[in-house]
Amino acid sequence: MGEALALLGVSVASALIPVINLEVYLIGLSALADDDRLWYLAAVGGLGQLLGKIVWYYLGANALRWGWVRKKMENPKAQAKLELWQRRTQERPLLGAGLLVVSGFSGFPPFAVVAVLAGQLRMNLVVFVVGTMVSRTLRFAVFLYAGKEAFDLLPGLGF
Repeated sequence: MGEALALLGVSVASALIPVINLEVYLIGLSALADDDRLWYLAAVGGLGQLLGKIVWYYLGANALRWGWVRKKMENPKAQAKLELWQRRTQERPLLGAGLLVVSGFSGFPPFAVVAVLAGQLRMNLVVFVVGTMVSRTLRFAVFLYAGKEAFDLLPGLGF
């Protein structure tokens, strides 16, 4: 239970502060974790990331309330571009969800940026939550299983 709470804390922190590398933490954790707990740990990491990325989502959703952003949006070109992308996102929710999942799994484009854009473009929150949880959990499972295999295969590193 303690390792799951620690992982939850690190994963939330890494979602909020991108220089905290959760993947390195997961590889280290995989050396100590039992095989039957790896999916559970991946899901805990996914949940922590989801909680942190929801903060980024709402920052994006509320960015137009900030003075300097509002000032930039006074430009008709900027307003038109924002409206165009909001319309595209709402008309093609699978495209937006697909980009979210690809970014969440691969890290490209950076998921923190995608989370802010999802909020700014008013992506459906349920789509954001499900896409984030699934993609991040799968990403973290890859790191946990790869770390476990590496520690099992390399002599002297097994625990």
